[in-house]
Amino acid sequence: MDLSIYFEPLSDDLFEGLDQFTHPRLGNQMLIYRNGCSFPETSGFDIAIIGVTEDRASTGNEGCAQGADEIRRRLYHLFPGAWNARIADLGNIRQGYTIEDTYFALTSTIAALAGNKVLPVVIGGGQDLTFAMYKAYEQMGQIINMVAADPMFDLGETQTELNSRSYLSRIIMQRPNYLFNYTNLGYQTYFVDQPALDLMKKLLFDCYRLGSLTANIRETEPLVRNADLLSFDIGSIRAADAPGNANATPNGFTGDQACRIVRYAAMSDKLTSIGIFEYNPAYDRMGLTAMLAAQMIWYIFEGFNARKKDFPSRESESFIKYIVPTSDFSDGILFLKSRKTDRWWMEVICGADNRQKYASHYIVPCTYEDYQTACNNEIPDRWWQVYQKLM
Repeated sequence: MDLSIYFEPLSDDLFEGLDQFTHPRLGNQMLIYRNGCSFPETSGFDIAIIGVTEDRASTGNEGCAQGADEIRRRLYHLFPGAWNARIADLGNIRQGYTIEDTYFALTSTIAALAGNKVLPVVIGGGQDLTFAMYKAYEQMGQIINMVAADPMFDLGETQTELNSRSYLSRIIMQRPNYLFNYTNLGYQTYFVDQPALDLMKKLLFDCYRLGSLTANIRETEPLVRNADLLSFDIGSIRAADAPGNANATPNGFTGDQACRIVRYAAMSDKLTSIGIFEYNPAYDRMGLTAMLAAQMIWYIFEGFNARKKDFPSRESESFIKYIVPTSDFSDGILFLKSRKTDRWWMEVICGADNRQKYASHYIVPCTYEDYQTACNNEIPDRWWQVYQKLM
């Protein structure tokens, strides 16, 4: 598939000053689709940056379509790490005549890249673009787990059109549905009404309040390790660290915590796409938010290069197996600990048909504390959550 028809090359002003450095920066080492250059071959790289100049459905944050290039200005000037991954920047997806045209272009691009084992990193535009990313998995027939860092659930109102505040309800209502689980990171209770919380519980989705995560940010690691798609709303970061958003609020993740979350996610072999949305240069102070977004992308690269190819399997010799007997299940619960990274998973009991249908979902990332819970003859909450989905 020729993806170049959807993209426009980057302007030369984004590269000013890069040729003056003695030591190369990211902008010198990445393969970039710019004026006068040919479009990169998708088979030649591991990570692809995709800019999207679309904000027609970004509620109250018009102007975020201009965000991608401002992030690039900072990103290109950062020093690269000791990385082996090949990184390309495909430029910006042209804004379509209708917003559905833009969605189609992004969906087609994500599907093509993910199908070729390339990790797409989408920047710019509103969080409604998450819906277009989800549609790529629908196109591939792949059931997924989606994680969103967001101060609210983006369920919208009944019968509302698709926008950045309603994309999740549109995904939930899709038939056939390819969403196995949705996890919200950092919701703020005063932005969420009780019926929305009740709906999340009814759907067996995972929702974590901001306070519970910021008290121990490492708790996000097993959550994002389970993600196929991560959607990160810049509005989930506090305004002091990320003022470049018309909907910024006083509370939220810190810049450091945001970088840790995306690094944790990129370390997972399961993650196949990630998006950073809602950055608006019109509200940015001294380019602070653009620099933070650039550093988050740097940490995505860092996390990707730290992958150990330790996706769990009960047959693999790379895992230590522990079977913990419980009073509820005679066969006990199987825990797997990676010999490479010391990370933990647990296998959720399900029938043979579900093992085949949900092949990448019945072995669930967990923590050592979950193993200890099972040793105390208690079933871990996250095990029950998945068990109910599989039954």
